[in-house]
Amino acid sequence: MTKQELSLLIDNWINIEWLQQEIIQNHNLYKLLVDIAFYDNKSKSWRAAYMLDKINDTNPNLLLPYLEQMLNQLKVESSSSKKRHFLKLLSQNRIPDHYTGFLFDYCMKNINSAKEPPAVRVHAMQILFNLTQTYPELREEVLSVIEHEMEYHSTAGIISRGKKLVYKLRKQLS
Repeated sequence: MTKQELSLLIDNWINIEWLQQEIIQNHNLYKLLVDIAFYDNKSKSWRAAYMLDKINDTNPNLLLPYLEQMLNQLKVESSSSKKRHFLKLLSQNRIPDHYTGFLFDYCMKNINSAKEPPAVRVHAMQILFNLTQTYPELREEVLSVIEHEMEYHSTAGIISRGKKLVYKLRKQLS
């Protein structure tokens, strides 16, 4: 299957489940899916990001070679739909040390951005918490940011995830 054929099949939701199985069995197709998700600007590229997310649920090792590419793509990504999936995937993986500074700043910017949808902000919140597990000196700052979001920009998702993370951070700080 070529990238163009894969791209055409992604256009129809009926094909998504079948495509996921094909991609899991053929790792060359996974690389094509990554290319569409990361570098295509058409609406189908967020579907490719969605598929990466779903495939990651059962085959997380497939994404590992592409984490740095994903981090680099975040630097220029404007689609909130793709950011949501990329941040979720990053929250489930260990971040290379040389990207932690960038990712911390990126997540702080996104969590404080009223223009970002709640799902992007929730995944940014999770990544910030994850970073505090490696860098405990960030715990108080991240706790403050999460509490601020819960108080002033509350949505069901932010409150739900925020409560869990605040509880863990307070426990770690005491």
